[in-house]
Order: sequence, then C-alpha cells, then structure tokens
Amino acid sequence: MPAPLDPSSAREATPPLTAVAQDYLKVVWSATEWADVPVTTKMLAARLGVGASTVSEQVRRLADAGLLTHEPYGAVGLTDEGRTHALAMVRRHRLVETFLVEVLGYGWDEVHDEAEVLEHAVSDVFVERVAGLLGHPVRDPHGDPIPGPDGSLQVPDATEMWAVAPGAWRIARISDADPDLLRWLEEVGLVLDAEVTVVERREAVGTVAVRLGDRPVDLGEVAARAIWLTSAG
Repeated sequence: MPAPLDPSSAREATPPLTAVAQDYLKVVWSATEWADVPVTTKMLAARLGVGASTVSEQVRRLADAGLLTHEPYGAVGLTDEGRTHALAMVRRHRLVETFLVEVLGYGWDEVHDEAEVLEHAVSDVFVERVAGLLGHPVRDPHGDPIPGPDGSLQVPDATEMWAVAPGAWRIARISDADPDLLRWLEEVGLVLDAEVTVVERREAVGTVAVRLGDRPVDLGEVAARAIWLTSAG
C-alpha cells in the first residue's frame, strides 16, 4: 500500500511564480488600492508596457492557475490565492523602497524602478531582516501602506486633495507615478506629514490653492489628485 501523500511535499513541488506572474498580480492589486476602478487588460498593458495580446495570454494563464479571475471583455480580479501572492510582492517592493531611502540615502523619486528589480532578486529572509532593521514600518516613503507578513494593512482614512473641502489637512500619501512631480513637491515642502490648509478649488481653471504655513502654493489638478490628505485634527 503506497504511503499517504504529505501535503507539505506537494506544496514544495509547486513551481514558484515567475517574475512576470508576480508583476501581474501586484499590478492588478495596486490598480485598485486607491481607486475603485475596474482592472482591464488595456489598463494592464499600459501599466506593464506590453501589448494587449501578451496581456491576454498571461491573464489566461494566471486564471488557469487559479490566481486571477477574468470573464471575456470583463474586469480582471484576484482570487484569494492571487491576493496573497500580490500582497507579498507589494510588501517586498515597499520594504525595499523604504530601505533604499532610509539606509542607502536614495531620494523618494529614485526608488521605484530600483525596487522593481530588487523585489524579485531578494529572498524572504532578506525581506524580513530589512523589516526588522527598519523597525517594521507600516508605510513606505510615499505613504503607501506596507502589508504585514500576514497580509494585514494599516490604510489611512485619506482623500485626494482635489476632492477635499477647504480647511486644515495633513499629507498622508503621495503617488510615486511621476518622479518629476515628487521632486517638485519636495522642493516646495509638500511632503509626508506636512500640514497644509486647502483654501479653494478652482474647477474652472483646474487648480487648487493651498497654504503651507504662511506660503501660498497653487497646484494643478494632476498634482492635487496625486496627494492624499487626512484630517489635521
């Protein structure tokens, strides 16, 4: 009579995810982290810089593997297993970014592309050693929450600057999508935890007037939508 199968050995025999698969899962999760929008193959193609046919094929493979859900011409989503893998990669990416800024002295505008490479090269042991060295941070240099090893998240109750009412606010998160914008915001003092007063949103001309201390700053809509605020109270 054959010996019963050891479940742990079956898990070990499962091939690890490729870097491409990890990127797809991470991008699907990240696309809806701060916006309630459907994730389409067109969106994935734009974010990953590949052709639509390539995305369709990879999405099909990940769906067949039980990591993504996708109906023809519908939105792409994560299964429970896919979400677990996605959050593990997000954790790696954001811990590496934090390490590069706090330990190696990188600017917050420089770290995204470096982390995109390093997140696939380091081991789980390295990631957890970095987390311990940094004191187990819960957010990265841009204010994005760092998932815990169990996938838990501490997400701030934040709103886009473009959408908030006039009043006193604190910067909780700034999108890292545009390095040039990050450099400019740092130059004018609009950085994490800075307290700002939103004075007026001028929809007709697409600007928001804010005060940083006694200094007025005007932001365009693109910049205002990249900054997320929490109550200063």
